[in-house]
Amino acid sequence: MNDVVSQAVSDVNELWQLIRAEAKQASQQQPLMASFFHSNILNHKTFASAMSFFLSSLLENEDLSAMMIMDVFEQAMNDDEAIEHKMVEDLLAYYERDPACDQYMTPFLYFKGYHAIQSYRVAHYLWQQKRILLALYFQSRVAQLFDVDIHPAATLDSGLMIDHATGVVIGETAIIEKNVSMLHSVTLGGNGSTPCKRHPTIREGVLISVGAKVLGNIEVGQRAKIGAGSVVLDAVPAHVTVVGVPANIVGRSRSQMPSLDMKHQLEGDAS
Repeated sequence: MNDVVSQAVSDVNELWQLIRAEAKQASQQQPLMASFFHSNILNHKTFASAMSFFLSSLLENEDLSAMMIMDVFEQAMNDDEAIEHKMVEDLLAYYERDPACDQYMTPFLYFKGYHAIQSYRVAHYLWQQKRILLALYFQSRVAQLFDVDIHPAATLDSGLMIDHATGVVIGETAIIEKNVSMLHSVTLGGNGSTPCKRHPTIREGVLISVGAKVLGNIEVGQRAKIGAGSVVLDAVPAHVTVVGVPANIVGRSRSQMPSLDMKHQLEGDAS
């Protein structure tokens, strides 16, 4: 975890100025990449403008141009200010929790998990606006580009970090509360073929380790930990650690917020 925490960043504009300062310094240190930093960060006055530009350039293809996608992103972020705030809180989550992330601009430019989550946020807006086909199109493009499949109807709160992210699947009726962390190959999958609630609810502060599968309309309680490779078929109480196939409770986590300290080992848990 980095020494500088999100409380030191008071608002979106302050964060954006920090990112611009990092990009300016990077362009001086790496002249070969100067145009990259200028086109994606330094040429933009706001975080929202840069995010719309950058993600649209990733998502474009022969069917939808970057300009068309950028218009969709800008409309979504203008209509719903919460989208930008969630994007910022997600970025700060990466900065605080990932020791490999030593600059604010790193997840913005390089982390596909972050890119997938922010693209989902616009797809979710489209879903809520009943623009279902475009929302599903964005879901498909994100899955193709980032190997992350998040249904646009799923509900993902802010402060979400998906580290590495390859192979993550989050189903249609899944709910993720604030400040959750998960790693690659995690599945929040369904149980049954009816259109009712059939995917998990992940409460605040939960840590889900590599390759875990959480299946069905079950709840993972606040600040619980799910061990790597576990298959969770039953509800998980708050503040416990579960591991295994099927997963069983092996102890009570001593961590106040597992999703923030990112400690995956059993050491420190007590039955």
